[in-house]
Amino acid sequence: MENFELYLPTRHVFGSGVENEVGARLKQLGMDRVLLHYGGGSAERSGLLGRVRRSLDAAGIYYVELGGVAPNPRLDLALRGLELVRAENLGGLLAVGGGSAIDSAKCIAMGACYDGDVWDFYSGKAQPQTALPVACVLTIPAAGSESSNSSVISRVDANGTVWKRGAGSELIRPVLALMNPELTWTLPPSQTANGVADIFTHVTERYFTNSTGTYLVDQFCEGILRTLVRYAPLVIADPCHAEGRAQIMWAGALAHNNLVGVGRVQDWASHQIEHELSAVYDVAHGAGLAVVLPAWMRFVYRHDLARFVRFATTVFGVENDPFDPEGVALAGIRRLVDFYRSIGLGTSFAEIGGKVEDIDRLISGIRWDAEGQLGNFVKLGPAEVREIYRLMHRS
Repeated sequence: MENFELYLPTRHVFGSGVENEVGARLKQLGMDRVLLHYGGGSAERSGLLGRVRRSLDAAGIYYVELGGVAPNPRLDLALRGLELVRAENLGGLLAVGGGSAIDSAKCIAMGACYDGDVWDFYSGKAQPQTALPVACVLTIPAAGSESSNSSVISRVDANGTVWKRGAGSELIRPVLALMNPELTWTLPPSQTANGVADIFTHVTERYFTNSTGTYLVDQFCEGILRTLVRYAPLVIADPCHAEGRAQIMWAGALAHNNLVGVGRVQDWASHQIEHELSAVYDVAHGAGLAVVLPAWMRFVYRHDLARFVRFATTVFGVENDPFDPEGVALAGIRRLVDFYRSIGLGTSFAEIGGKVEDIDRLISGIRWDAEGQLGNFVKLGPAEVREIYRLMHRS
């Protein structure tokens, strides 16, 4: 087990109607001037934004609104938010929505305290030294941004090329996350399924590790994965399945606040590979991960066959065969593909608009480390990533 430090400052308020407490909760935190940041019209049509506004008004919170956050949130909208924060002398951010709204709010929170270009944090040129506090009302369990230390933003350059990059800092973990599972009952099946794939991969990026002595945290990982496998089909079949919605929402937070990542070297190759799919094809992140993860598994499983056997048997209930561990491992990967397909996700390159002739372009956009590699479970260079993209094509 590796040495680690874990800091989890987010106050999670979970349950029915908790969005109505947002004003009083912000007041307690001293956040009395905020940017109310959200996405499209669903939060307005559902009445959620109305309830949030009434709660803010009742608590005497001054707020300025900025909507329009899109999936794969864009830098240009965050820059507009920066202008509003500075012009109105706002002291915090309140995001209403899923990971896109929260990530965009985090970008604004960092940029508001920085004299340079906020993209410096995403390109690796700088690290934030301070940031405004971020709070959120979660509507889509997926990204885990409600309690994570990360933000992912896309930037479009002058040539129209999209660059999708992540930034991480303990300064941007939300101070408050209001989580009402009932707000997810109206999600389209595709958004629910994409969220499940995102949560699943947040766990596997940590679970597949070369670190040893990780028994306890492995149990946490496997528990979250089994929870997703159990409840995702139930909420797809019945969107108002209260227990299932609650289990998945809480799983999303636990999957990415790093509780299941401590004491181990993490991988993150699948996320880096998928970011280029989202950038080039504007595909939902979870939909892209549903294609990437099985292909990555098929490429690396022989590196630690025993761990893939454990994944197959403990997560998907594949019967162990000590005389054929490779067959067991591959059966686990097939079960993952079957699970994704059972909740309506595609698992092949073509199903997300991918084209073999785009592979060079996808590889050229990846943010490689100083050695020209990515990942840690198995170090991958351009040749290996090319083969993973080809395995997606053959799914």
